[in-house]
Amino acid sequence: MKEYELTVLIHPDLEADIDTALTKVRDLITSTGGSITREDVWGKKKLAYKINNQDFAVYTYMDLSLPAEAPLRISNVLNITDEVLRYLLVKVDEKGRAALAEAQKRASDDQTDEK
Repeated sequence: MKEYELTVLIHPDLEADIDTALTKVRDLITSTGGSITREDVWGKKKLAYKINNQDFAVYTYMDLSLPAEAPLRISNVLNITDEVLRYLLVKVDEKGRAALAEAQKRASDDQTDEK
């Protein structure tokens, strides 16, 4: 299983009942054999440009573990899901993630040394 990041923009009218839309996405991931390792709802934000005549969307971010065939199946379903305005599913770059963690560690070490 490989690690992926999924960011989903959900229709703003569903903000009050976001759990229904997120349950659809969660069920899709688990039905393809994947698992969600982390989920973060960023809330309603203004879009840089209109998508389907909408100025806002509810942003949701997820870290996933997926088998090889799952990303294509997830993409195919999210493309035709009415609740989803846009999505981005990308494979995690482990080297980049390790470099970012190291840079954050150095920054926190530098802050403690200055005190």
